[in-house]
Amino acid sequence: MSEHPPIDPGFEARTRASFARQQVMDTLGARMTHVTAGECEIELPFRTALTQQHGFLHAGVVATLLDSACGYAAFTLMPADAGVLTIEFKINLLAPARGDTLLARGTVKRAGRNVIVGNADGYMLSGGERRLVATMIGTLMCIQGRADVTG
Repeated sequence: MSEHPPIDPGFEARTRASFARQQVMDTLGARMTHVTAGECEIELPFRTALTQQHGFLHAGVVATLLDSACGYAAFTLMPADAGVLTIEFKINLLAPARGDTLLARGTVKRAGRNVIVGNADGYMLSGGERRLVATMIGTLMCIQGRADVTG
């Protein structure tokens, strides 16, 4: 059983539907590969169109993926009518992000009623190996009662 039980039994379908509406993930070519209560994984195939001048995935792209993984991990624990917004995050870029695929794995550290603290780790997958390239800690807010911030 999950350390963080979900409030909404339909959390997985709701989380995947929200992700599908996120235009930036579609633009980047990212896909959600795993969702469970308090956890989320998103993968992004490496493309040179997403790199900086040295041929590594741009830090902004890495941060975007980790932010979404962290946010959606938190979202899985929110009520069905809630929306999620990031309040803040801190990212450490640990190694150049070059390989076949960036895997962002988000998990919830502490789930409060309105504020959730989560973390996300970014791994480059290449040739059967997995290398940690970034880590993030984030604070996310559960938004309810606002028609412009749902799902």
